Amino acid sequence: MRLKSNIGRWFAGVLLLLSAYLGLSFSPVSAEKIKNNVAVFAALDKVSARISHLEVPLNTTVEFGALLITARTCFTRPPTEPPHTTAFVEIEEVKLNDSKETLFSGWMFAESPGIHGVEHPVFDVWLTSCKTL
Repeated sequence: MRLKSNIGRWFAGVLLLLSAYLGLSFSPVSAEKIKNNVAVFAALDKVSARISHLEVPLNTTVEFGALLITARTCFTRPPTEPPHTTAFVEIEEVKLNDSKETLFSGWMFAESPGIHGVEHPVFDVWLTSCKTL
């Protein structure tokens, strides 16, 4: 029994020395989210085949064709971390009778635009980045 205990201590000591030598840390570290005040989108008008660059300040509604785009939050990570850009977005469509229909309300991910982008018969909208003014 004592031999196993000594081997365990020896292994833990070697692991600690090796991690110190390599500059590794085994404590859980999470990158802080950076709050931004502008969400940046790419929007495709399928009729004209034009892509527009939209900068949407938080809690402000921007029109793109018949769509109303409102960003509620937009987070990024520090440049030293792997990219992970997210935004909570609400998109409505204005109908011909001036009524509004919610097309999308949820999180968009810039690194995965195909997962939660808005695909409409005439328009596509996806998150590209966030920024601070």
